[in-house]
Order: sequence, then C-alpha cells, then structure tokens
Amino acid sequence: MASFEPELIETMRAALDEVMTRVPAEQATQAMKVRMAEFILKAAAEGQTSYDGLIAAASAQIQAVVSMMM
Repeated sequence: MASFEPELIETMRAALDEVMTRVPAEQATQAMKVRMAEFILKAAAEGQTSYDGLIAAASAQIQAVVSMMM
C-alpha cells in the first residue's frame, strides 16, 4: 500500500474537491466522490503528484463513471 506525505494528501483532497465541482449536480453523490478519490489515489500512487495532474486524472474519468452509474 502506498504511503503519502501530508502535503500530497492535502493536494489530493483539494483536487478531489475541485473535481467534484465538475461532476453534474445530479451525479455528485457519495459514490461518485469515492470513485473520483480512487482515481486520484491511483494517479498519486503511480507518481502523479501535481494538483493539475491529479485533477486531470480524475476528470478524464467523470463521463465513464456517470455512464456506469445510470
């Protein structure tokens, strides 16, 4: 299991908050937030540590997750 520095954890939290503002309001559920957090965690574990990179990693998956949840 990956271990993250406190600064990166704060960056991941901020990225998750930003990504959730991009999710359609009717789809912004707790389940969606969990899925977006998973994408951010995976990206960070693979070495992506920038705020913009984490947002991009999760944002790229929004439409796919929305489609799966319908």
